[in-house]
Amino acid sequence: MKLNFVSSALMASVMAFSASSMAATAEQVAELGKSLTPIGAEKAGNASGPIPEWTGGLATDAAAVDANRFSADPYADDKPLFVITADNYEEYQDNLAPGQIAMFKRYPETFKMPVYESRRSVAMPDAVYEAAKRNAANSELVQGGNGVTGYDLAIAFPIPSNGLEVIWNHITRYRGDALQRIVTQATPQTNGNFTIVRFVEEYVVPQGLTDYNPETMGNILYYFKQQVTDPGRLAGNVLLVHETVDQVATPRMAWIYNAGQRRVRRAPQVSYDGPGTAADGMRTSDNLDMYNGAPDRYNWELVGKKEQYIAYNSYRMGSPDVKYNDLIQAGHLNPDYARYELHRTWEVVATVKEGERHIYAKRHFFIDEDSWQAGHIDHYDGRGELWRVAEAHGLHRFQAQVPGFAAETLYDLVAGRYLAMGMNNEESGDYNYQHKASSTDFTPAALRQSGVR
Repeated sequence: MKLNFVSSALMASVMAFSASSMAATAEQVAELGKSLTPIGAEKAGNASGPIPEWTGGLATDAAAVDANRFSADPYADDKPLFVITADNYEEYQDNLAPGQIAMFKRYPETFKMPVYESRRSVAMPDAVYEAAKRNAANSELVQGGNGVTGYDLAIAFPIPSNGLEVIWNHITRYRGDALQRIVTQATPQTNGNFTIVRFVEEYVVPQGLTDYNPETMGNILYYFKQQVTDPGRLAGNVLLVHETVDQVATPRMAWIYNAGQRRVRRAPQVSYDGPGTAADGMRTSDNLDMYNGAPDRYNWELVGKKEQYIAYNSYRMGSPDVKYNDLIQAGHLNPDYARYELHRTWEVVATVKEGERHIYAKRHFFIDEDSWQAGHIDHYDGRGELWRVAEAHGLHRFQAQVPGFAAETLYDLVAGRYLAMGMNNEESGDYNYQHKASSTDFTPAALRQSGVR
C-alpha cells in the first residue's frame, strides 16, 4: 500500500526538489529519537502489523562471529511466511516495484520472493546518531542540489523535505569510518556460465583516516580505492576516487593505474554513465553501490513512502557456506538463498533534465528508511521502457553496527543477462572495519605501488 506522506514531525508537505532546501526546524529535530529513529525513520510499526516498531536494532553480540569476521544468521530459525511467484504476484503487487513485477514476467518459472517476518535490525554507533541530529539542523543543499553544506560524517538529511535530500541520504549514509574488503563480480551469460572478477577495495571517510585534517579535507565525502586481483588479464589495474560533498565546487576526482601501460592517468569517464570496471558493459559507473555520484543530470521527485517487499537481512545469501556456483545461475541469483521482508521505503523518481544526457532516461528509487540505502532501483531507457532492474540484498553487519549488502544485482530485461557484485562468500574474510589508512594511501602516486602484475 502507498502510505500517506510521513508524519507531521517530518514535514507539513512533500514537494519535488526546487533549487534550494532548508534545514529542519527545531521541533522536527526534537523528534529524532522520539517518534523518529535517531536517523529519521518512523519508529512506530505500521497500522496493519507486519512492520514492527523499531526498538534499537540488533545488538553487537546478536549472533556468533567467526575468526574471519563472518557472522552467523541471527534469524536462522525464521521460516518463510509465504512465497511470491509468477502465479500469485498480483495479490501482492501494491507492495512490489515495477521491476519486481517485470522479473516475474521475464522469469516466470524460476524467479520467486520468499517473504519472512520483518525485522528492523539496523543500529548505528552513537557518533552517527549525534551527527545525524546536527545535520538535521544544519545541512542544506547548495549549487542547485549538487552539493551539501553544514554536513558532518553521515546522513545529511535525516528529516528530508524533497527527493534530492532523500538521494543525498543514500549517498551520505553510514558505511563505516574505514573498511577494507575483498569482493567479487560476475556477469553470467544467458546459460549461467560466469567468470569471477575479484577486487580488493578500500573505503574511508576523512574522519576515519589516521591523519584526518578538517581544514584540508572538508569537501571530501569519502576516499575509495579498487584494485583488480583476478582474472590475471586484469590484475593490477587500480581505480582511485575522491568523492566530494560539493560536486560543483570540486567535481569527483578519479584516477586509474593501468598495469599494462604502467601509468597513472585521470579518469573523467568514472562518473555518470561511463562504463563500470570489468563489467562487460552490464553497468555504468554510477550503478556501483546501487547509485553513486553527482545528481545534477536528473530532476528528482519525491513520490512519498511505500510499504514494499525488499531483500533484507540476507545473512544466508552472504554466508561463507554458500558457494558462487550455488548462488549464480541463469537469469538471476538463486532465490532459494534470498530473504524478503516488508519495510517502508522512500520512493523517488529521477528524470533526465532537458539538455542533459544519460543512458538511463529515468530511474525509480526505493530507499529503505531504516538504513537510507537503496533497496531497489528500476532503470528506464530513452523510449520509456523498463530496461534494467537493480536489487540490493541488504545485510546488517551488527558487530560493527554498519548496514550493507550481501550482494548487488543489476538485471538486464532485454539481454536476459545480469551483473552480480559485492559478493564475498568464498573470500578469506568479511569486511574489515578496523582498517587503518592515511591520506597518502589515496594519492595518485600511491596507485602505482598498489598495482601488482
